[in-house]
Amino acid sequence: MSSPAQPLAASLAQSVDWLAIAPPTIVAVVGLVVLVADLFVAEHRKALLGWTSVAGLAAATAMLLPLLDGDRSTFCLTGDAAVCSYTADRFTLVLQFLVLGGALLAALLSVTALKDARKELPEGEYWFLLLSSAAGAALLPASRDLATLIVALEVASLPAFALVGLKYGDRKSSEAALKFFLSSVTATAVSLMGISFVYATTGTLYLTQVADRIQNVDGQFHTLAQTGVVLTLVGFAFKTAAVPFHFWVPDTYVGAPLPIAAYLSVIGKAVGFSGLILVTVVALPSYADVWGPALAALAALTMTVGNTGALRQQATRAYSAVRLLAWSSVGQAGYLLVPIAAAAYSGDAEKSIGSTVAYALMYGAVNLGAFAVAALVGRTKVLNRVADYRGLYASSPLSALLLAFFLLCLAGLPPGIIGLFAKVTVFSAAVDAGLGWLAVVMAVNVVIALFYYLQWTALLFRAPEGEPEKHRLPGPVTAAIALTGVIGIALSGAPQLVLRFTDIGLF
Repeated sequence: MSSPAQPLAASLAQSVDWLAIAPPTIVAVVGLVVLVADLFVAEHRKALLGWTSVAGLAAATAMLLPLLDGDRSTFCLTGDAAVCSYTADRFTLVLQFLVLGGALLAALLSVTALKDARKELPEGEYWFLLLSSAAGAALLPASRDLATLIVALEVASLPAFALVGLKYGDRKSSEAALKFFLSSVTATAVSLMGISFVYATTGTLYLTQVADRIQNVDGQFHTLAQTGVVLTLVGFAFKTAAVPFHFWVPDTYVGAPLPIAAYLSVIGKAVGFSGLILVTVVALPSYADVWGPALAALAALTMTVGNTGALRQQATRAYSAVRLLAWSSVGQAGYLLVPIAAAAYSGDAEKSIGSTVAYALMYGAVNLGAFAVAALVGRTKVLNRVADYRGLYASSPLSALLLAFFLLCLAGLPPGIIGLFAKVTVFSAAVDAGLGWLAVVMAVNVVIALFYYLQWTALLFRAPEGEPEKHRLPGPVTAAIALTGVIGIALSGAPQLVLRFTDIGLF
């Protein structure tokens, strides 16, 4: 009886492509190393944990380079090598670069933030949670089955709840974490129910197999399949902060440590949008008539509510700078949704998705840059109001110029050419797909956004009230601002570089 079992066991065993899974694996291993090292490192040397984390994220980002020579897959079905759970293709690598690069910049901001916190933030736990979340976020774009997708989504999300509420004795932080946790758990439960319906009607969790089988669902299960599609979309809409699932964003960004708000604004969105793309375009292309109109409506609603919310922020209100960036990020999520919706109507879905990826790269660089300058100002202006930025040019000329550049990029105005280029790319995706009404809504929202971005930009160069307060530039914050500035300026000088990322090879 044992001899037939041996060939069966041998057929189930497979080698793991360690190079393909190296980026998220390195981050996870460094996270465990930091957690254990925290037990033995003396209190006055805790900063080593931060620099170890920064080095780990840099190494994980560098490991993307050997993967550029071709697509790699691992954890495949033994009977069908083309059906795999993990795939490192161009789509995966671009989003992993965004996730790991963004986490690296957030880690640089965190080094200074933890030093300033004066033991209000436990360093070992902070770095372990940040690295754990980054590992999950890096795994998600490579996931090609629904189980791995949900596990990666939760590994990215659960540590983020703790990071938001990690500050000792801070009621605002605790409330933000609770709101974030409860709403996120509800969304996850909804998406899990949707995935269970999809599995019940197709009998598989692999995205490509779902795409094939869901087209031939028995008529009596058609309603169940449609319900599963809608519920799955609801869960991912929350992660992208799409309206009406956005209500957690402003309070969470204000209550979280500023580097974590920056992390959520970029990496959180990258996670949500990559999951949404994989579920809609790869797994459910035959249900484009369901998710296409839904995402188009969500895009219009999200950009309108986000920009209106940012417009209503009062410059003298406490934390208004962070709140404005939070509402702005909701508006930007609307722009990011446009090409995904367009993929349902376009004859070239891959090109449409490439527009979202290109826009996400632009948004990630300049939004992290804006948060980096906000972190710098927040070191002396604890309430971090928009009014606190008045006369920033007099006290810190380079920081003011770069913040102005970042805001103009987000607005889509020169000299932020990359912002203009990204918006035109998204706009053309909508027009090419026949979504003229959505392009008009987007154009109106771009005009609305111009007002509050230009208002903040003008404030930087006005005469300061009283003596200008000098802002000491810590090394890690300076590095984060410089890196984002260099990326934004380089892409504005050669925006055609972004076009290389539109060929994402998702199909």
